[in-house]
Formats: sequence, C-alpha cells, structure tokens
Amino acid sequence: MTRLAWIVALVGAACTAPDAGDDGRSGRRSSNPTDPTDPDGEDRDPDPSSPKKPGPSSTPPAVKDAGADSTAPVSKPAATRKIKDLTGPGTSSKQFGVGGTDLGIPVRQPNGKIAYIFGDSYEDDFVAGKGWRSPILLRSEPGNLDAGITFNGAAGGSYAKQLFNYQHTNNRLTWLPSDAITINTRMFLHFMVNDGLHNVVRTRIAYSDDNGENWHLSGAEWAGTENNSLRQLWTWERGNDGYVYVISTSFKRADPIILHRVPELKLLDKAAYEPWGYRDGKWAWGNAPTPVLEGKFGEMCLRRVENKWVLSWFNAGDYDLTIKVFDEPTSNLFTAKTYKPIKGGGWGGENDTTVAQLYGGYIHPDSTLHNLHLIISQWNTETNTGGLHPGWPYRSMQFITGIE
Repeated sequence: MTRLAWIVALVGAACTAPDAGDDGRSGRRSSNPTDPTDPDGEDRDPDPSSPKKPGPSSTPPAVKDAGADSTAPVSKPAATRKIKDLTGPGTSSKQFGVGGTDLGIPVRQPNGKIAYIFGDSYEDDFVAGKGWRSPILLRSEPGNLDAGITFNGAAGGSYAKQLFNYQHTNNRLTWLPSDAITINTRMFLHFMVNDGLHNVVRTRIAYSDDNGENWHLSGAEWAGTENNSLRQLWTWERGNDGYVYVISTSFKRADPIILHRVPELKLLDKAAYEPWGYRDGKWAWGNAPTPVLEGKFGEMCLRRVENKWVLSWFNAGDYDLTIKVFDEPTSNLFTAKTYKPIKGGGWGGENDTTVAQLYGGYIHPDSTLHNLHLIISQWNTETNTGGLHPGWPYRSMQFITGIE
C-alpha cells in the first residue's frame, strides 16, 4: 500500500497523520553485500549474552518533591509549546549528514549521554532524498532541555551511519525502530522489518555494549502476525521490581494495545515474556493477552517519570497526541488521567498546540511531570505543497508540556 493511499483510508486527505517510510522512495544501497544466511540481510551475533553487571542504571533518580522543602519554589505544569526543530534546515543534525528524518526515540546511554534513534533518514531535508538510512543514532548531552536539544555526536562519527548492514531492497525494505531501553551497561533496540510501509514481516531485538555505536542482532524475533499482529510496534520501560513492561500494538494505527512483562535480564529470551490478560472474571499474568486499552494506536512511549507511569502516543482515532498517567503498569488505563496537549490540524493553521500531520510523541528521559519534553514528528504528504518541496516538512521537533 502506498503512503498516501493509507492516509486517505485512515482519516481522509484533510486531516492525515503519516508514519515513517514510503514504498516509492529512492533508497541508498549499502556498499557491502547482505548475508544470505539471515532473512533480513544482517549477521546475527553468536553470543547474545545477558547484560553485564553491575553497571549504572538507565533510570534517573527521582526528582525531589519541591513541597518537601519549604524554601523551594513551587513547580507548576509547563504550558504546552514548541521549543525547536531538531532536524531539517539549520539544525544541528545537518553536520552528521541528517536532513529529513523522523521519530528520534530518546534513551539514556550507559555513559549518561542521550541517544536519539531515528527512522528513515536522508541527507536532503525531504523524503526520497539521497542517503537513505534507517535506523540511525544521534547524541546530545543530558539536561538543559529548556534551551533546546543540540546534537553533538552520532553513531558513525561525522556521518551518521545506518545501524545495521542491509539494503533497502526494491525501495521497500526498511527497518523502523519501535523503542530502546538501557539495562545496566547494555542498550536494547526493538525494531520492525517492513517490506513496504506497514507490512511488518517480523520484529527483532538488537543490542549494543558500547553506548550505541555498534549493534548486534539477537535471536529474539517475533513474526508480524503474532498475537493477531499486536506484537509489531512496541514501547517498554523498567519497573522497580526487576521486570520490563512491554506495551504493543499493530503498525497500522487501527488497533488496541496489549501488555507483557519480562525479567529485565531476559529481554532476549522470547519464552520469558508473560502476557497480562482477563479470564474467569479477573486479570492475571499468564492469561492470554487481553487489550488493556481500546483505540487506534500509533507510535507509543511508556516511561516512568518521577513517581508515575506515563504513556504517550499518537492517537490516530482522535488525531492528536494523547497522554495517560497512572500508578502501576497494570493500572486501569480506561480510567487513568488523560491529557491531550497537542492536536492535529491542517497546513497553515499551526501553533504551539496544533501540528499538521503529527505523529510520534517520545518522552525525553530528563523530563519531569511538570516539564515533560516530547519528540514529535511531522511529514507533509500533500501533493499541493504551496511551493514547498514535496516531502517537506519531514522532521522531528521538541515540545514541552506539563501534567499532574
């Protein structure tokens, strides 16, 4: 299915909200041949051992409650506003050969720096430009978010490399990141192997032991059809109980979400993932997975922020960015407190709380509840561009909002 056809089918040409990728883009082929022994064209690592221990935690310390100190200023939730473009013309991504791109999933590296993992990326500022790579990784220093994120490094050095050695065969095959997580000294990346946009063949987990510079494929993979295709698009977060909690859905922006958990040192053991489901009048681990929230879910981000769990996502049904705040990963999401800080809109009518053709919505790891920094994507797929280059804007942006 072409990108535009999918958009029309979803919400109509007047209020569309695209995702990463396009079946008709011109791809950049790798200079190295793919490995015919691997179905996705990449070597598997022969020794996907568990993360090294001990090591620094990926979860930042809880922010001190200002109310506990009578001399501290009282914090108020930030007003929603755009801080800056992160990619595209005049941004810090250009020095690393990155113009047009999307997603930008932020994760704290073991060394404390922040990595941002992007999807289909180009040297030019628009879709179908030269230098097609996916995924890629840029870096910034932690903190100082109010001044805006500035990239000062990339996996690959001066030119952000594609993290895996594969070819965008027939201008269709692309590997799109879902989410990343750090456990001790190891980073993990879940991604979807797409043979044409939204045609997820399988999903896989890779890992890095050198702060995201080099990645290795594990044997952990899921067929695109597993759990009625609801194991395609993931987001995950560490609990305080030794488990990682995984929320997933299809990559079609048309389905609900389900929940699994896995011991944090067994992320590469597919058999260790345990579903959360409803049976015989009660919810329990080990039951067949039951949707924990209905809706039309796009890109998602599950994070612990201070003392709360926060789930943000592109809500294709409501054409907005939706946020839920709750106490535990198994809380009732239907009744959880809900925020809608940014809505979708048309071109020419954008402002701090309205973004044309938005998607994504990833939470920066240095966020607090009152200062929640979000990475939001935008892609203009309209054919009547009003003088803009077709496929532009295609960028990631930094926003701030406040909750709780």
